[in-house]
Amino acid sequence: MKKDQPLIRRRALLAGAAVLGAAGAAGTAGVLTTADGARPVRGTAAVAGPQARTSLTTSAFRLQPMTGDAPAWRTPARTLVRHAPILRMSGRGRSMVLSFDDGPHPDYTPGILRTLREYDVRAMFFVCGEMAVDNKDLLREMADDGHIVGNHTWTHPLLTRLSRSRIRSEMERTCEVIEDAYGEAPLWFRAPYGAWNRAVFQFGAELGMEPLAWTLDSLDWRTPGTHKIVHRVEDGAAPGVVVLSHDAGGNRSQSVRALRDYLPYLLDSGYHITVPRRQFT
Repeated sequence: MKKDQPLIRRRALLAGAAVLGAAGAAGTAGVLTTADGARPVRGTAAVAGPQARTSLTTSAFRLQPMTGDAPAWRTPARTLVRHAPILRMSGRGRSMVLSFDDGPHPDYTPGILRTLREYDVRAMFFVCGEMAVDNKDLLREMADDGHIVGNHTWTHPLLTRLSRSRIRSEMERTCEVIEDAYGEAPLWFRAPYGAWNRAVFQFGAELGMEPLAWTLDSLDWRTPGTHKIVHRVEDGAAPGVVVLSHDAGGNRSQSVRALRDYLPYLLDSGYHITVPRRQFT
């Protein structure tokens, strides 16, 4: 398969999707403006580390409102340095985003991709470089199906405890693997454990990536049982929600089975499962 073929197919798939673009200037210290001109929403501060993360609720990270469709082949607007991850997502109608972290894994990611394909749904995959480098075929499959692949570092470390050079290396190496296998460089970054600091925001912006967080943690990483994962997602569903799940980092068979249950429920409930789109110039 030629390297540019996945990208061409991906553009064609995304052209008809109801997608959204990141809005608002970076560096606003968490003060975010809604897409429809409503009053600004003050976000939470950036997470300093594990202690700060455990004190947050699962809805602490919300996505910044995103607006505007644009051709995928146009140049993205210059990425500005933020002081907090994008905190709130505002879709068109009852829109939601599904995201999967830590993969791709040959045992679990294919099952998730099959379910998404069955229902013609696009999702986001935040991949770790050390997993992606040995599973490039799965990244190509994601490109073929129109999913968005984001950067989740190389080894999934706690970035706030690393030197600046280590942080940059973790992010750069993963960008290179994604671009090679997926067909284009990632436009989104998610910090492992939700731990952000100034260096992470700075390097992410320099690499052309926006910092993306989540709204609803499915808690599938605790392997609580398929039923509990399904109940948590269905109970937390609402317009603008971004669901955090995992396709690697442990036994994710419950996550695979749970998706088969809650995805048709969300669709039957009138939710449009979509993916964000960056603003373009």
